[in-house]
Amino acid sequence: MGETDVTAQEDGKTGWSDRFRSLRSPGRPRLWFEILLIAVSYWLYSLVRNAVPEQKTQALANADWIWSAEKALGLAFEETVNHAVNSVTWLIVSMNYYYATLHFVVTIGVLVWLFRRHPGRYAATRLVLFATTGVALLGYYLYPLAPPRLMNGANFIDTVLVHETWGSMASGNFKNMSNQYAAMPSMHIGWSLWCGLTIFALASAPWARILGLLYPTLTLVVIVATANHFWLDAVGGMVCLAFGYAVSRAWYGSLPQHLPKWVPPKSKQGARLTGVRAAARLPRPAEESEPEPETAGARRP
Repeated sequence: MGETDVTAQEDGKTGWSDRFRSLRSPGRPRLWFEILLIAVSYWLYSLVRNAVPEQKTQALANADWIWSAEKALGLAFEETVNHAVNSVTWLIVSMNYYYATLHFVVTIGVLVWLFRRHPGRYAATRLVLFATTGVALLGYYLYPLAPPRLMNGANFIDTVLVHETWGSMASGNFKNMSNQYAAMPSMHIGWSLWCGLTIFALASAPWARILGLLYPTLTLVVIVATANHFWLDAVGGMVCLAFGYAVSRAWYGSLPQHLPKWVPPKSKQGARLTGVRAAARLPRPAEESEPEPETAGARRP
């Protein structure tokens, strides 16, 4: 194999190595790409989640098992909370709207805040959210679970139906648009805890950091009070979030909050010239070397 072939192979390896390293290094996000990515990803998530077969019999059996397990642990408090909060009309109606809206509003708000104020950490933090949501789809497929409000023989109250509020996509007029038996894991907890930990780790104002911790705590109360989830569903959401952080750390080599806040934009021209610069550092062949200058008094043939 000639020197030219060796040089070409080394340039190719260097180019692929630089490209891979570039993907794993923090970069400035592009607005149009992020909007498209999030829109397509959520559409695919909804499509896959709702395409999971509604295994009603198995989902109800799993709900009975969860309820029995919580009773054995002495922590079956969902029904008590559900009835207590339902007795205060303004409170439960507020929670119905909370459940239906803040899940999306706060998550999108945190993504926008990261994009504007922490661009160097945006991609890694977004990867946590995407990996968390992706593994949750596996849970919906492998472990269909009915929410407490749909259990047979239980005394839970479907607060959206009782108070006729616009709320959960899994109740009322919207129930045919969403998989009724995809309660485990709870992405209301997975996403809200992602928001809360991100705000707590990156916000500078103490009040914002406190609100960051309160948000997933209040979300836990809401999902239980509205009878949309067991508290064990919340545990499932936390496990998914831990997986998301593990994926992000493995890819970027660090947790998102430890990455630089600001990064310079990546130069397209610099990326194109990587192979050229690498080749320039190689020794030049002897036949291409420049002739040495003639010294004074040297005789010509």
